[in-house]
Amino acid sequence: MPELTVRNFKQSLDFYTNLLGFRVRYARSEPSFAYLDCDGAQLMIEEMHNAGWETATLETPFGRGINITIEMADVSACYKRMLAAGWPLFRPICDKCYKSSENEESVMREFLLQDPDGYLLRPSQYLSTRVAGEEHPVK
Repeated sequence: MPELTVRNFKQSLDFYTNLLGFRVRYARSEPSFAYLDCDGAQLMIEEMHNAGWETATLETPFGRGINITIEMADVSACYKRMLAAGWPLFRPICDKCYKSSENEESVMREFLLQDPDGYLLRPSQYLSTRVAGEEHPVK
């Protein structure tokens, strides 16, 4: 599971819990840290500090070159919370197909946004599996 370094722990904790829908499994201070869970998707956030594990100077947006998929039970509810909060989206909600085997595709509902530090997140919900290239689900 990823552990994300954040600049403002309170702001990030609010974003992940109140907007994305994570719950705190446990937290500690000095440095501020939280282990978070959303429908089995887990991540950790820790406020930037002098003894941190940064391998280079962190400049926003953090996490350039990666996106973090967060599979959840109701991505549409999360999307509605983001819209209500006026949170900027990188890509609006849509259904996408990804090849999952030689003959099958997984149909996922997802959207993209950046967290307060610029990490690119992809909240996602599995919808169905279908025969590759077909319009209707098979499972």
